[in-house]
Amino acid sequence: MTAKEIQLYFIKNYLKPILKTYGYKTLGQTWWKDKGEFYTLINLQNYSWNSKNSVDFCFNIGIAFKKESIIKSPSVHNLDVYLREGFYLPNQRKEYLYRNKSGYTLTNGVNKENFESEIKIDFEKYILPYLENLKTIKDCVDCFGQIPFWGENLKKVVADNNLQ
Repeated sequence: MTAKEIQLYFIKNYLKPILKTYGYKTLGQTWWKDKGEFYTLINLQNYSWNSKNSVDFCFNIGIAFKKESIIKSPSVHNLDVYLREGFYLPNQRKEYLYRNKSGYTLTNGVNKENFESEIKIDFEKYILPYLENLKTIKDCVDCFGQIPFWGENLKKVVADNNLQ
């Protein structure tokens, strides 16, 4: 299989089904979950240099507060906190065979089962549980409030929109 075919297989056979199980809706390569006052959002971003033989990608993950600018479905452009998957992972998961500082890497001939097994750990043990624990705006401020730039942005959005 080419790297692109492996990625498409992963999205169709693992990512979409697991996110659906967790209650996420999808549009293209963006998944969001309505949490009442805000959305949690996961966006798969492919890099421009990709080819069918080599695919690099990352996940933009965060929260988007419900504001008038979100009509039907939130997008990555609506995120009030916008972090890559590495934020949600412990140090020992930040770099391994399929992951480096800029995200995930696939090349032709990669064992798709091994890749899926590794990324399952990232999502099911770290990313999705972290997002599931966000139930209120206070949870969001508690979890992201101390992050440089994003914490200040988050607190400003909460204050400017009278969110509690």
